[in-house]
Amino acid sequence: MSGIGFSELIILFLIGLIVLGPQRLPRVASQLGTWLGQARRMTRVMRRQLEDELNLEKELNIRPPPRPARPADDSYSPNYAAKHETADADSPTVETEVNNAAEDIAEEKGA
Repeated sequence: MSGIGFSELIILFLIGLIVLGPQRLPRVASQLGTWLGQARRMTRVMRRQLEDELNLEKELNIRPPPRPARPADDSYSPNYAAKHETADADSPTVETEVNNAAEDIAEEKGA
């Protein structure tokens, strides 16, 4: 019983008898027992519902939504142009690549 020994229970009963009197003590004890029973039932029901909810998540394999992936390029960043100016100056443009490809095709046809 929740850490209360028999001797402490007798002392509590005697104090209740003195404070409440012999006529009210049984009624109060009965009402207290009813309240404790209801509290236990409510906690049992709440515990069962919580366990059912947790088991339902496991059975359905519910997971939180994944975090959005970060884009591969930072072209939306205001610092993008400053970061890539030197790289763009050294790399060939699309026009140069197209011209080189056209020359390669012309050489293959001529060969």
